[in-house]
Amino acid sequence: MDHVDLAVPRQRALKHVQVREHVRGLIEAQPPGSAAPSERELVARFGVARMTVRQALDALVAEGLLERIPGRGTFVAQPPKPAGRLTSFTEEIRRRGMLPESQTLLARVEQAGPGVARALDISPGDPVLHWRRLRRADQAIVCVEDAYLNEVLLPGFLQHGTPTSLYEALAARGLRPTEVEDSISADRASAEEAAVLEITEGDPVLRHARRAVSEGRIVEVSRTCYRHDRFTVYLQLTDR
Repeated sequence: MDHVDLAVPRQRALKHVQVREHVRGLIEAQPPGSAAPSERELVARFGVARMTVRQALDALVAEGLLERIPGRGTFVAQPPKPAGRLTSFTEEIRRRGMLPESQTLLARVEQAGPGVARALDISPGDPVLHWRRLRRADQAIVCVEDAYLNEVLLPGFLQHGTPTSLYEALAARGLRPTEVEDSISADRASAEEAAVLEITEGDPVLRHARRAVSEGRIVEVSRTCYRHDRFTVYLQLTDR
C-alpha cells in the first residue's frame, strides 16, 4: 500500500485558518461597508494559493461578517437585521451601504387582468395602479419592477406624482405591508427586459414575485426582474 502523506493537506488547512483569523481580527473594529483585504494582498502576505485565500473569505461571508457585492468587491457586512423584517428595495439598498435610485417608466390606472386580479383578490377589470420602475444602486442598473396596487385602497395615489419609496407612501396611509408572500426563480431575459436592463437577450436573470398584505388587506403585488450580476438575495431563517 502506498504511503499517504497527510502533512500537505494539514498545512493547507492551517493556512486557511490563519488567513481567516487574520482577516477576522482586521475587520472586528471596522465599520460596516469598509473594504476587506484584497485576495492579492492576502496571497502576498501569507504566500498561499488564491484558492486558500478565497476559502478563508468564503468562511467569513458564510458567518455573515463579510459581504460580497457583485462588481464592487468584498466588504464588512452590516449587522444582521431581525429575522423576518420586511424591507423595500429602497430600504434594502440603503442597508447595503449604497444609494438607491428609481426611474419611473410607467405610472397609470389600468383594468386588472385575470392574474393581477386573482393576486390582489379583486375582480378582473377592477381599477389597479400599475407602476413600473427601473431601479439602480450607486447609479448601476439592478432591476426593473412592475408593481400593481389596489386602487380602491389608495384613492388619489398618483394625483401628486409618484413617491420616492412605495413602502414609505403606504406607511403614510397606514397600509405598510405586515407580511408578504415571495417567490424567487431563475430565468432568462426577454428582449424587452434585456433592452431595459442593458444586457443581452437570453442572459440569466432573477425573478422575484411578491404579494404584500397589510393587516389582512392585500395592497400590492409586484414582479421584479433582477440582473444576475448586480444583486444577491440574502435570507435569514430561524427555527424559533
